[in-house]
Amino acid sequence: MREVQGQVVVIGAGIAGLAAAHRLLERGTRVTVLEASDRVGGKLLPGELAGARVDLGAESMLARRPEAVALAREVGLTDRLQPPATATASLWTRGALRPFPKGHVMGVPGTASALAGVLSEEGLARIERDAELPRTEVGDDVAVGEYVAERLGREVVDRLLEPMLGGVYAGDAYRISMRSAVPQLFQVARTHTSLTEGVRELQAKAAAARQTGPVFMGIRGGIGTLPLAVADSVRARGGEILTRTPVTELRRTPEGGWRAGSGEREWRADAVVVAAPAPVAARLLRAETPGAAAELDAVEYASMALVTLAYRRDGAALPDGSGFLVPPVDGRTIKASTFASQKWGWIADENPDLVVLRTSVGRYGETDILQRDDTELVEISRHDLKAATGLDATPVAARVTRWDDGLPQYPVGHHARVARIREHIARLPGLAVCGAPYDGVGIPACIASAYAAVDQVHGDTEGVEQLTAHPVQSLHGGAGE
Repeated sequence: MREVQGQVVVIGAGIAGLAAAHRLLERGTRVTVLEASDRVGGKLLPGELAGARVDLGAESMLARRPEAVALAREVGLTDRLQPPATATASLWTRGALRPFPKGHVMGVPGTASALAGVLSEEGLARIERDAELPRTEVGDDVAVGEYVAERLGREVVDRLLEPMLGGVYAGDAYRISMRSAVPQLFQVARTHTSLTEGVRELQAKAAAARQTGPVFMGIRGGIGTLPLAVADSVRARGGEILTRTPVTELRRTPEGGWRAGSGEREWRADAVVVAAPAPVAARLLRAETPGAAAELDAVEYASMALVTLAYRRDGAALPDGSGFLVPPVDGRTIKASTFASQKWGWIADENPDLVVLRTSVGRYGETDILQRDDTELVEISRHDLKAATGLDATPVAARVTRWDDGLPQYPVGHHARVARIREHIARLPGLAVCGAPYDGVGIPACIASAYAAVDQVHGDTEGVEQLTAHPVQSLHGGAGE
């Protein structure tokens, strides 16, 4: 183990950077966090609409992984943790809201009957052919949509896999890496001839494990309050967090440490954790490790926008459930809607006279829709909501939150790119990277990568190696984003 007793600089105050700072302080290290924007939290953003507290970014976290819920407990949020009040979602397809199918793994069914009512008769029959097809070789990686379409037909991909993966990555299922995005399915593809047989085996193992407790978790007041609580804890432990401090230069010092510059200010550190988006990380690392920078430059991002709407409850009846997903093949503009007041009990409790919901628009390759102004995006969302649910009331308030280049894409070969980045990074003692561009875009994945980065600057690479070999799957929270 490499002892880092002095100063560590963390670049970026999203949830990954804050988690890294929190873990470093636990180890007795002095920490300074440098954040370019005027706030902490990154894609976790609390807000207010018509007096109601809401999330304007991510709104749930996977609870079946320990990292996010454990961190929330560590920073004093135990009493505010709440699972969704309902996990029953719908699929808006073929002109109607239909119950979201059960009996699948990330949209891939174990039997054709699991998708009855969503797929056509021809689509259901195509699933049955999986058992008769010869083995599909996947090699080192394969696009999840490409593989599933070959085994089960395009309808499964277009009607179920696309809306689910679109909700997580705002991406294209026919480009997304199965190895990085859905690792459990990739393992099935490598070990089974029949995909449906492998899915049934996964389901049987999950049933035998008898996992209890919710799959997802929220926080009263919003997931956006998590980074605020972590930041408070970092400061209480003696850590320093500086916002509006963009790092413009990162260089090695002759003594073997690091120098981070921001304008006329400079910080010297024994180690640096770069918890910034890929383009920023590439710019900072170019001088010392051009190989890592070149790989980071190749990471693509998708942009999207969230439209949050508040209605008077007496004029805004919604269907039961947490919301709905929308297959792109149906040609709608919105890709999902979350009935926030129904999904999160605390919103309804705090705002009994309001109904709060949100829609999302935009995904990888869709740029035209995001050129519309906020008023147009609100009207487009209202149009689609009326067609899906019959909701025709006028909202009392609306807010559009744009996440330009908000979600890194995981195309085929992503795992190999991450391995190459870390191979370059490993040649520079006292340097590590973490965050959404590497091992998973969900909150637990970002925290896990932060902890592995802290271990790495201390000379322990086991966590990094584990994440590189086994990325953290990011699941969909039922409906919404």
